[in-house]
Amino acid sequence: MTDTVWLLLAAVTMLLATGWLALSLQSHWRQVYGSGAAVPAVMRLRIAGWSALLVAALCCFKADHPSMAVLVWFTLFSAAAMTTSMLLSYRPSWLRALCPSLLRLS
Repeated sequence: MTDTVWLLLAAVTMLLATGWLALSLQSHWRQVYGSGAAVPAVMRLRIAGWSALLVAALCCFKADHPSMAVLVWFTLFSAAAMTTSMLLSYRPSWLRALCPSLLRLS
């Protein structure tokens, strides 16, 4: 695969990671799903989020040499965190797409 594909995969994975880590917090979960919604699977969301951060780092290392990969990873992390926070502020319901039933408790 080309470097561009690896970097796009890293960006998407980073967005998933920040979304899952945000949804693992009770206040953000209620903001997205409402107070009467199912309970989040906090540990599953956190494990998925941290795993996605690792996968994004591996994709960055696959695309660039180590010194550049670390810089790109931190840049993607800050951009994804800002995107997630903006979604939580303006369109929290859009984050529902990030949470399949596997990451929710009924």
